[in-house]
Amino acid sequence: MNKQPDAASDHSTYPSTDKKVTRKVSVAVIGAGTAGQNAFRQARRIKDDVLIINDGFWTTTCIAVGCMPSKLLIAAADRAYDTNHSSEFGVHANAQIDGKQVMERVRAERSHFASYIEEQVDSWPEDNKIAGRARINKQGLIEVNDELIEAEQIIVATGSSTFIPEGWVDKLGKTLLTSDTVFELSDLPKSMAVVGAGAIGLELAQAFTRLGVDVTLFNQVKRVAGLKDDDINNKAIDCLSRELTMHLGSKIINVGSEAVDSQANEDNSSSAAAFIDYEDSAGASQQWQGEYVLVATGRRNNIEELGVENLGVELDEKNRPKQLDKKTGKIGDLDVYIVGDANANIPLLHVASDEGFSAGSMVCDNKKDAYIRPPATPFSIVFCSPQIVNVGMSLPEIQEDSELEHVIGKVSFDNQGRSRVMGVNCGLLHIYGCKKTDRILGASMVAPDAEYIGHILAMAITNNLSIKDMLDTPFYHPTILEGLRTALRDVQRLMEIPYQSNDTQENNS
Repeated sequence: MNKQPDAASDHSTYPSTDKKVTRKVSVAVIGAGTAGQNAFRQARRIKDDVLIINDGFWTTTCIAVGCMPSKLLIAAADRAYDTNHSSEFGVHANAQIDGKQVMERVRAERSHFASYIEEQVDSWPEDNKIAGRARINKQGLIEVNDELIEAEQIIVATGSSTFIPEGWVDKLGKTLLTSDTVFELSDLPKSMAVVGAGAIGLELAQAFTRLGVDVTLFNQVKRVAGLKDDDINNKAIDCLSRELTMHLGSKIINVGSEAVDSQANEDNSSSAAAFIDYEDSAGASQQWQGEYVLVATGRRNNIEELGVENLGVELDEKNRPKQLDKKTGKIGDLDVYIVGDANANIPLLHVASDEGFSAGSMVCDNKKDAYIRPPATPFSIVFCSPQIVNVGMSLPEIQEDSELEHVIGKVSFDNQGRSRVMGVNCGLLHIYGCKKTDRILGASMVAPDAEYIGHILAMAITNNLSIKDMLDTPFYHPTILEGLRTALRDVQRLMEIPYQSNDTQENNS
């Protein structure tokens, strides 16, 4: 293991230690999430002495506290919403929501998904895995449990943890929830504040609202899902605020909790009431009170206390590794790879998977010949309703590049044929086209079926398809995807004339 580019390989030059090296391996993977497991599997294809070390659950963040339990909650919420909002179709019904059963199914199905990963981990040789918290000491050796391990190459895949503002744990006590704890609720609460309007905050706020919980969403800025296209952001707020109570542009001054009379609160799962003192967007002082506060203010990489600096890794002020090769996770000239959420580059599962695969290939093969998966086209989905999707370059990135002459093709879903038939007609799609190349630079949208529109656009960008290529493919009628064709036609039209604002929309009937 090279501690630094000029570090001596003879460990006799290191300061003395009370422990002796108990094991030497070619590759050590620290962390067994999506990136770590992919790196481990790939590395073991060629080398037998690959070791994986993990602290905590041996599944993934996605399965344990992320993608899967949240989508299970959303699935229940969507059933309830469709039932309660079917009267416009002449179907009159009221959903009877069993909160305990909802949460039981979330955990049961989560366990089902986790079992597949657990079976895989169980199949790995015992000598190749260690359960325990790793730390890299000043000699560049890995300390875990009672072992001291020397590794020629190290892959760090320690993931991320929820971020909680300072002091909130003590102030909120058991009324504090995060995405790591919310799925452990035995029943649906009566009321909840959600702090943060990113992907996690939006998805959970809407899901709990649809399941009958009185939810209030707070966000410091007047943006949702990190949208960077002002028109798409405003449309998303318009669509979502029809069912969500949102205080955007609010400033939280203080949080806390107070004990509640147990007799008066015997039917609630919490014996404390939470409060939030805040200034609304107009600057007026307000207070929210309710049962729980769900903090969805993002995640931070788990790297600060690992000791990677003892390997020669430098971190910036946000604990992100410097000299990071975003294709492979390699750090400069070191035999160190930092992948997945641990590098805080793009914290998405498919990116973590690719980074783990690439790092696992690099540590085993001739580095010049190793297969490195190309960087994926930027692609993100928020599974609220309507869905929010970004693909490719963002509008600010395009505008900052003086050589990119672009047009913006648009379509509104407010009167798009199939969307209106389905009663999901709220949304807006922007496609950013390059006039010089007739190619798609990126797109941003809030729309029904946006996950499918986004996949089609990501595939087009990845495979360098032109606008003409896209329009030469079939769009079946009547489908929501016809809205994509309308936006592509708008891009094509604007390619042929000087760029100008396009306020009229073609709608598919």
